Amino acid sequence: MKQRHVLTKFMFAGLAMFAMGGIGLVGCTKKGSSSDSGSKTEAAFLYNLNVEPTTLNPITGTDAYNQTIQNYVLDSLMTRNPDTYEWEPALAAAVETSKDGKSFTFTLREGAVWSDGQPITVEDVKFSFDVINDPTYNAAHLRPYYEGIASAEIVPPNKIKFTTKNKYFGNFNVVAGLTVLPKHFYGNAEEGKKKNKTILGSGPYVLERYDQGQAIILAKNPKWWGLQDPARKGQYNFERIRMRFDKEENLALERLKKGELDYDGLTPEAFVKKTEGAPWGERVFKKKVENSAPKAYGYIGWNMRKELFKDQQVRRALAHLMNRDEMNQKFRYGMSLPATGPWYQQSVYADPSVKAINFDPKLAAEMLAKAGWVDGNKDGVLEKGKQTFEFTLFFANKDNEKYYILYQEDLKKAGIKMNLQLLEWNALLKNVDEAKFDAIAMGWGGGSVDHDPKQIWHSASIGTGGSNFIGYKNAKVDTLIDKARTELDKNKRIPLYREIYREIAQDAPYVFMFNDKFALYAVNKRIQQPKETFLYTVGHDYWSMTAQ
Repeated sequence: MKQRHVLTKFMFAGLAMFAMGGIGLVGCTKKGSSSDSGSKTEAAFLYNLNVEPTTLNPITGTDAYNQTIQNYVLDSLMTRNPDTYEWEPALAAAVETSKDGKSFTFTLREGAVWSDGQPITVEDVKFSFDVINDPTYNAAHLRPYYEGIASAEIVPPNKIKFTTKNKYFGNFNVVAGLTVLPKHFYGNAEEGKKKNKTILGSGPYVLERYDQGQAIILAKNPKWWGLQDPARKGQYNFERIRMRFDKEENLALERLKKGELDYDGLTPEAFVKKTEGAPWGERVFKKKVENSAPKAYGYIGWNMRKELFKDQQVRRALAHLMNRDEMNQKFRYGMSLPATGPWYQQSVYADPSVKAINFDPKLAAEMLAKAGWVDGNKDGVLEKGKQTFEFTLFFANKDNEKYYILYQEDLKKAGIKMNLQLLEWNALLKNVDEAKFDAIAMGWGGGSVDHDPKQIWHSASIGTGGSNFIGYKNAKVDTLIDKARTELDKNKRIPLYREIYREIAQDAPYVFMFNDKFALYAVNKRIQQPKETFLYTVGHDYWSMTAQ
């Protein structure tokens, strides 16, 4: 259960899914070198992505692994400052907001080109917006963010004007964070949808090679506009980035010790128990830092289309049967907080009065009995009519199986049979997309500081491509989300969000697992850091490498 320590440059992908425990950064290799081994003298940043992305397509990709690559290869109109979280120019050199606040006009940076040398135009920006609502591109997960934008109008020769159709606190954020895509590359809908193993952009890096099952190699983009921008000085210093797909923690730790990785996120268990003795503290160093970046969280989600999980009291009973305090001490060494609700509890938008659902098997038994679940035939498994309380949990990270085994044992004592099934990440997502699951173990990246819960928690986000894949429906939550989205005053939006938080926490559609208190990671001594963390990111984009 690692947290991803990256500040997303843009909001195009919204919140991103990940396999709990499986998020780190990336690594690279010289062209022509072996793709499945890293050299300790290699002039490339060796980074562990943990899981191979399901796709490199920036339009249809929904997971955090895809988003990590986007951060290096693509650009947005504007970008976030890692210390202030304020918007700064990127592909847009300037922006004007109308007096009534209903439109935003961006002036495109002069001379910027795609990595293939073609000029970036306002037609590309308009295409990047239009594609979101084009049903042939399967970008349903993005539409909730952009539904407040009525149009994107080209203002010759180099401006584009976004006009809003209704109030939404995030209207400026979504257009400022719009990922700009090359129309000449993705413009044919049928061909664009098929571009899953390649990616073209205007960012600081280009895709040099993709060795499926082994690694993704990015090379510095000599045509990147940022090389000529003084404001970008000190960023993106690596000549290459080599991203591995090492899912198993012990393998990644061995690679760190051998110099075959320069960076990886650490679990609390690895930080405390697996990073002692040489070369730790000599050639590779572990770090524990605090910052204000939005925190990821893991969860077990219930398919609420299934009769088994429709009863709120049953879902709350299932939450009462997870001993997160034991898990936190045994596997996380007290470094995490038991999650209390649908986003990280350190957020100003989380209601501090909501407490984590505690481990209470006796209360769970009472709740289950009240819901009609009893062990009438004394075989150790609860029944309700002809249905037995049995289900299967899908998960994609082997290192986290110990959490689910502990949960499985406590469920068994309560008369509930939970089967465990380990799937490859792509297979897990296919089952999620098709709603063919009982329960799933995954996680959500931290998203934005001023996030929007509609993507995951509104009933309008149920359906193919939507992120409410568990089928959660609560009319009051829908109403509150709709109201909060139109509240431009953050101080007035906070109490609405906190009420949403309370409602969802009470419904227990997930077993919310943990919020991390720290960013834990390991770094090779050859990596130079201007500082261990920025306010809103660890700051990989500012790292550099000592001469070999």
